[in-house]
Amino acid sequence: MPILASAMDFRSIAVPKAVLFDAPSAQAKKLYLLWQGYPVEIIVNLGDWVKVRDNQGTLTWVEAKNLSPDRTVIVMKDLVSMHQSADANSSVVSQLQKDVVLDYIETAAGGWVKVKHRDGLTGYVQTTSVWGL
Repeated sequence: MPILASAMDFRSIAVPKAVLFDAPSAQAKKLYLLWQGYPVEIIVNLGDWVKVRDNQGTLTWVEAKNLSPDRTVIVMKDLVSMHQSADANSSVVSQLQKDVVLDYIETAAGGWVKVKHRDGLTGYVQTTSVWGL
């Protein structure tokens, strides 16, 4: 019996490139690749195979071994400011381009999330600017 995921259960891709399929089988049609760190929402867990939703809303299947419990988010807007604190008036530590993947650290008050860039920069972005929460 399939295990339905709890509300908003997110993981990330664990391998350099993961193939996403149209059905839970290696013989199914290959649809596209997602890169390491890319966030996905877990919809159904069949054990070896997991049905996921990407940031575009597309539902596909991926082998469970290709997923990591690590949480990430992806920037959804063209240019997003990463702030020093969870305040739009705080210093901007970086400008982030669309499709940049960030490590999720924690949700902050007031519609902000604390994140870490792969280069080591840590800061806050507005939750409306990212997907994967």
